Amino acid sequence: MGLMAFPRHRTHPDRPADGVRRIAVTGANGLIGSALVRSLRADGHQIVRLVRHPARAADEVEWDPKRQYVDVAGLAGCDAVVHLAGAGVGDRRWTEAYRREIRESRVLGTAAVAEAVASLDVPPEVMVCGTAIGYYGDTGSRRVDESAPAGDGFLPSVCVEWEEAAGAAEEAGVRVAYARTGLVVAREGGAWGRLFPLFRAGLGGRLGDGRQYWSFISLHDEVAALRHLIDTPSLSGPVNLTAPEPVTNRDVTAAMGRVLRRPTPFPVPAPALRLALGAFAHDILGSQRVLPTRLLDSGFRFAFPTITRAIHAAT
Repeated sequence: MGLMAFPRHRTHPDRPADGVRRIAVTGANGLIGSALVRSLRADGHQIVRLVRHPARAADEVEWDPKRQYVDVAGLAGCDAVVHLAGAGVGDRRWTEAYRREIRESRVLGTAAVAEAVASLDVPPEVMVCGTAIGYYGDTGSRRVDESAPAGDGFLPSVCVEWEEAAGAAEEAGVRVAYARTGLVVAREGGAWGRLFPLFRAGLGGRLGDGRQYWSFISLHDEVAALRHLIDTPSLSGPVNLTAPEPVTNRDVTAAMGRVLRRPTPFPVPAPALRLALGAFAHDILGSQRVLPTRLLDSGFRFAFPTITRAIHAAT
C-alpha cells in the first residue's frame, strides 16, 4: 500500500540519507498503525516500532505507557514519531474500570512519548498524535471543523486530556499535529470490521433511527493523511481526518447493501443497542458531522471521498 512518496529532506548526521526517513510508530500492530507501517516501508523508510515487551528485533523499542517509560535511546535519529496507541473504545463494555483504561492508555501513553521526544538532544521534526473526532461530542446535524470547541461528556473530556498530554513535545519546539480521526472504513477492524460480516450475511440494518451522522474515512485515505501530516510543515495542532461529506447511518446502510448486494432489512432499535453495548451505544447513536477543513486547505486530496467508494475500497 505505497501511498504518497516523500520528497527529499535534509537529514541529521545520525539519520538515514538519500530521502529515507526514520519514523517511530506506537500502535504499529493496530488497524491504522499496521497499514501505515506497510505504506512507509514500501517506500523504503525505516520504521521503529514501540512495543510493550523487551525489544527482540532490530526495529523494536521497548515502552510501557502505564509506567510512562520509553527506551529513549531507541528514538535517537528519528525524523518523526507517530503515536497511535490506545485502548479500543468499542472493544468492551464501558465499566468504570474500562473507562479508566481508555483514559489512562491515551493520556499516560501520550505524555510518555511526548516527554521522551522532548528529552532527545536532537528531537524529531514532528510528532503526529492520533486522537479522535470524539473531541466534538454529539454535534447533531451541525457541521463542525477544527475551529469548534470540545463537546461535553466522557469522550470529549478524554480527547482534551489526550491532546494536552503532548505538551512536553510542543514546549521542546517539536511540531505536533493532532490527527482527529473519524470512523475508518476497513474490513480488517474497527467499527466496519464488525459491520462487514453482518451485512455480508444479510443481517445488516440501520442503527437506531439512522439519522445520526457518521464521519468516515477510508483506510487508504487515513494512511495517506497521516503521511501528509508528517510531510507538511505548515500543519500543526488539530487536523480532522474524515472524508469531505459525512453521511447518515441510514445512508451507510443503503451503501453497504448496494456494494455488497445484500438486503438490509433488520434495523437495530436504540434500546437494544444500549442493552448490548452499554455506554458505548451513545457513541454509535450519537451524531457527528465533522469536516476536514484544514486537511483540504493544505492541499490533501481524497482517493475515496464518498461512502460508496470507501466501502468499495474496503471490499
